[in-house]
This record gives sequence, structure tokens and C-alpha cells, in this order.
Amino acid sequence: MSELNTSALGASTPPALMLASRSPRRTSLLSEAGLDHQAGHPGFDDAMLVPGRVEPGVWVASLAYLKAWAKWRELRRAGGGTVPRLVLGADTACLVDGDLVGTPTSPEEARGMIARMAGRQHDVITGVALIETASGQRHLFVDRATVTLGTLSPAQIDEYVASGGWKGKAGAYNLSERVDAGWPITWEGDPTTIMGLPMRELKRRLGPLLSDLAGSSEIG
Repeated sequence: MSELNTSALGASTPPALMLASRSPRRTSLLSEAGLDHQAGHPGFDDAMLVPGRVEPGVWVASLAYLKAWAKWRELRRAGGGTVPRLVLGADTACLVDGDLVGTPTSPEEARGMIARMAGRQHDVITGVALIETASGQRHLFVDRATVTLGTLSPAQIDEYVASGGWKGKAGAYNLSERVDAGWPITWEGDPTTIMGLPMRELKRRLGPLLSDLAGSSEIG
């Protein structure tokens, strides 16, 4: 999927869905589900935001909505063209001992996250927001899964951190990549929730929305 070119919104009819993210994992999940879409960065770095005294589910849902809202605002400001009918935002975090663990910003932070989660369970929560571009009506939900990560040696953790595979990943790992790498990892719940976009619930909710909002919309 290519980055949105707002100067060419009217050049062709876009897909009905806009993903407010450049995450390759979320794009792949949508594509594998047969959901045609465009993808574009929401325009801000949510890693700079610090959660207040809110429930973890409220926090990830709020970030998902903020991403979708920022992209929706960009579309409205561009105006005068045909745009997707739905904007999709999502945010994922791990929950360890009641603490939210987001995306690491350094090798040291990634090493600490993996070491903390090794040999025990943690939860992964993903918040999703859908905004109807014509009306601004929003739809939010949160999904949760539980991951059990087996014991990892310090050498295994060091090798992984040195590979850079932790970059851009909530909790410093991607489920499918770590399964393929042979890590001792199991889970309960929707695996796509752990990978950043809960496709079971998303497809259930998208069905009636996309049928009601078939095609594209005019914003101007």
C-alpha cells in the first residue's frame, strides 16, 4: 500500500478504508483478510505521549482514536476530493504486572522489556477506532490476548536485541516473527490482536459498515 497523496485525492476512486498507520504488520493483516485499503501516517508520534491515570484499555483506545482523528482531520483539510469512507486507527501495548509496556526506543529498553516478560505471562491489548469520514461518527473497541513467553537465556536476548528486530514493536517483539524464530511462546486469544490489529472482531464490525458505506465519499 502506498502513502496517501492528498494532492491527488480526486484522481481516482480510493479504497473504502484508510489505515492511519504505516505499520507493515497492520497493512499485511488487512491485505491477508482481503480488505483493500490505503495507508498513511497519522502525522504525529504517539511515543511522545504519556498515559495518565486511566485504565490500559482506555489508553490504547484513546491513542487509536487520536490516530484516526488526526488522519480524518488531514482529509478534511485537504478537501475537494474523493476520499475513503472509513479511517482506521489502532494502538497496541503489553500489560506486565499492571504496567503498560509500549514500543521501546532504545536497545537497552528493548532488552529490559524482553527480560521482564521472559518465563511468565503478560497481556497484550489493542485498541481500534473507526471514523466515518462523512459524518465523523466513531466506533471504538478493545481486544485482549494473553501471551506466555518461556525462558530465554541472556545470550538469546542479546542476540535478538542486536538484530534490531524489536524496533517499532509493542513490547519489543512481533508474535509471528518470534514463533518462526523458535521462541518458546504460546498465547490465548486472537493472535492478530497480539500482532497489532484484532482481525476477528474488526471484520465483524467492518462488515455492516462497509456494506452501508460502499464506495467513497466527498469531502469539501
